[in-house]
This record gives sequence, C-alpha cells and structure tokens, in this order.
Amino acid sequence: MNIAGKTVADIFEGIRREVHAGRLTAGQVLPPVRELASQLGVNRNTVAAAYRRLVAAKIAETQGRNGTVIRSLAGAGEQEGVSPGSPLADLAGGNPDPALLPDPLEALERRGYRPRLYGEPTIDPELEALARRCLGPNCRPDYAFTLAHGAVDAIERLLAAYLVATDKVAVEDPCFLGSINTLRAAGLEAIGVAVDAEGMQPDSLEAALAQGVQAVICTPRAHNPTGCSTSEARAGELRRILARYPHVLVIEDDHFALLAQTPFHSIVPPETVHWALVRSVSKVFGPDLRLAFVASDEETARRLGMRLAPGTTWVSHLLQTAVRALLESQTAMDRIRAAGRTYARRRGLLVTALADEGIQAMAPCDGLNVWIPITANPDSVVENLAHQGWLVRRGDVFAIGSPVRALRVTASGLDAAVSKRFVRELRGCLQE
Repeated sequence: MNIAGKTVADIFEGIRREVHAGRLTAGQVLPPVRELASQLGVNRNTVAAAYRRLVAAKIAETQGRNGTVIRSLAGAGEQEGVSPGSPLADLAGGNPDPALLPDPLEALERRGYRPRLYGEPTIDPELEALARRCLGPNCRPDYAFTLAHGAVDAIERLLAAYLVATDKVAVEDPCFLGSINTLRAAGLEAIGVAVDAEGMQPDSLEAALAQGVQAVICTPRAHNPTGCSTSEARAGELRRILARYPHVLVIEDDHFALLAQTPFHSIVPPETVHWALVRSVSKVFGPDLRLAFVASDEETARRLGMRLAPGTTWVSHLLQTAVRALLESQTAMDRIRAAGRTYARRRGLLVTALADEGIQAMAPCDGLNVWIPITANPDSVVENLAHQGWLVRRGDVFAIGSPVRALRVTASGLDAAVSKRFVRELRGCLQE
C-alpha cells in the first residue's frame, strides 16, 4: 500500500484516497502506528491521530490487537416486512393490518391542500398545535417541538447531533431492527440492556452506563419485539439510575402511542440535559405516512431544526396536511381507537391459545407482536413452521448480545381460528 504524508490531514487523505481507488479494501489491516511513523519519519502521535480520524469517518475500525482495519460497507441488515407474493401466511412482517388503517385521501379531500413555497415555515402550525396536545402531558413544560420523517429518521438525526462513530449506545436487548440497523450504519456500538415484562432491567441499564454509553434508546411501551411496556415503578427505578448520568442523551421511542393500551411512563429524570420523546404515526396511519413528532430540550431541537431548513430536508407539507387532516377527523380518530382495541384483542387471542397448549408468551404485552420464548432450536422451528405454511421471525435477529431462543409472531391480522390453528402446529414443531 502506498501511504504518504507528514501531517495528520495528509496521512488521512492519503489513506482515504487509497480506499476510494480500490487499492485498500475492506478487511485490510493498516500498518502498526509505530511502523508507519518510522516509514514516514513522523511522530507516532501524528499517525495515531490520523487513524482516529479514519475511524471517526467510518473508513476504518479498531479491532484491538488486530490493529486498525479498513471497514466494510455496513449491510442493510434484516428488515421488517416480507417479500411480496410469498405463499406463506405472514406472521413475521411486523406490519399493521391494512384493513384498520384510515384513508388519508378521504381526509385530504375534506381538508384540502395549499401548496407551500420555499421560505415558508417548515412546520404546519395547526399540526404543531395538535401534536403539542398529544405530547404535552408527558414532557417538561418548556419542551421544544420538531418534526422528522418517522421514528427511525428522528433517532438517526438525534444520534448524529451528539455522537461520533464508535460511541456506545444502550438499547433494549432484544432490540428493534430499525435501531440495530441505524446504529450499525452510523458506526455506533450497541450495548444491550436486558428487558422483562416491565421494561429495561435496572441492573442491566446500570451496567451499560458503567461502560461509558453516550445515549440510551428506550421504547417505553409496546416494545418491538417483546411487546413489554415500562411500568410506573420500573420507570422510577430507571430515572434514579439515569439521574447519576446527566450527560447521557435519553431518547424515548413511543412509536405506538395512539394505539397503545398501556399508559406512558417516562424514564427521563429532571437531571438529564439532552432528551427527546419521539412519537411517530406509521403504525397508526401506515408506513407510507412517515412522520414523527419530536419533543425535546431546546438545544436538541435547535440541532434537529438545522436539518429541516427550507431547501434541504423539511417534512413534506403534503404529508403534514394529510396527518393533520386525519388527526382532526373524528371518524379517523374513532377508527384509531377501535384499531387499538382490535390489536389488543388479537394479541390476547394468541396469548390465550398459546397458554391453552402449555406455551408461555411474554405477557402482558402491547403492540403488533407477541414474543414466545422457546427451548427448541429456533432455526428448526422456523423451518418446520414454513413447511406448515407459516412465516415467523427468529428471536436471535433482534439480539444484541448472546443469541436468544424465541420467536416473534406478528398478531395484528390474526383471528381466533387462525391463532388456534397456528398454535397447534407450533406445538407440533416444538415437540419434533
């Protein structure tokens, strides 16, 4: 490899040029700091600083005793949803039931739409007023409001506003696929926090914070994949722990808010300096209406707002108008409340059918999915279920630490008869 330069910037640019030209490829190990410093006739600190800059730019990564290695491009990772046209019954997709989604075109037709131009306010004031009524009871009185293109976009922007590559982020373990992929793409290290039926486990969060995490991402209710929600008592325990780490950014992803059957309990203590509560509408109105409300401290809102300036990436006013029209519609809101009850009933049908067959699911649960711990080999169970015509998710795709033996089953479209038939065939697969 041809590396030259006498300054940090020159060495960094020289290596980056070699990578872009394809002469340095993923997996190749850069020379040890001492060796390259001697070769270039510079101080070892100069080479070390250049390597740190390569890591921060996500061009390289440190691998302990293996040295500094050119990074491979992060893959997309496993995604929610399934391939169209699959002959299998989809219990893996994590999707809402399309039949329960309100029609945005009907709401838009009633509300009408006025085109917006460059230079106009980036946030519809009427939508903001509606959002503040939703967010206000769960936030500090002085919170600031921002919009983002869905929960994953909001979390990605929040992390980018404060963190750099290789920083550690505490997340639930098992974890939402969108969060796993976001952290991987940003070069951030996920530190798993174990969960139970009441949310994040305090001892596990304490251990993660002790490792030097710079941010915590928590799903306070309807956690995907397990369905757990943070209880009032557990939230108090987590707040007391986080109060000792006021510098840590705390993000609450309340993605199921309008459909949730469990109350919201925040884990953000008064001592936390930078925080955000994210509420998206994708589960309520469908993934195509990708918009999220973000309540946060003023500094965080300012940083996010810089990314929403006119001419760059503001949230489409057509999208804002559609969401506002739905939130203003009594018919749509009645439909949403009914959908929340329907999802709860369908989860209950599956959990009850499982219990009748001696299979224990995590309960109570909220959201679109049911988490089923198993002792059998998940790969074999998933394969055998596929032969029976069912598509489900293995639990280990959601794991941060050690693989977990579990299945995640999307219950959003199940009725009683289908639930019972699935569980009977699942029991047979578990006994094989």
